Amino acid sequence: MAEEVRTLEKLEVPVIVRLGRRRMPVESVLALAPGSIIELPKNADEELELLINNKHSGYGVAVKVGENFGIRITFLGDVSARLAAVASRHVDRATRSDDDLAESLLAGQL
Repeated sequence: MAEEVRTLEKLEVPVIVRLGRRRMPVESVLALAPGSIIELPKNADEELELLINNKHSGYGVAVKVGENFGIRITFLGDVSARLAAVASRHVDRATRSDDDLAESLLAGQL
């Protein structure tokens, strides 16, 4: 079982930091051009959403790392929640151990 968990740990999944979201009429979207600004309904000092495999997994604040942006994590779900985030459908974490979940993921059952 430990070997399966180590194999799972090497998988790469998308990690996304969401600044915000906004709905816009198609007319406004079609009018976008280089230099356009889309205002997001979020204060600049609010925490950003952290998504792992497109599933909400935590929060953080924007930081500058050299010439790049980064995120300092302020909240992150437990290991089981993060492991479940790599699954493609809902998993009842209360009844599944991390090893069981890893085995199911590797077997393509999730």
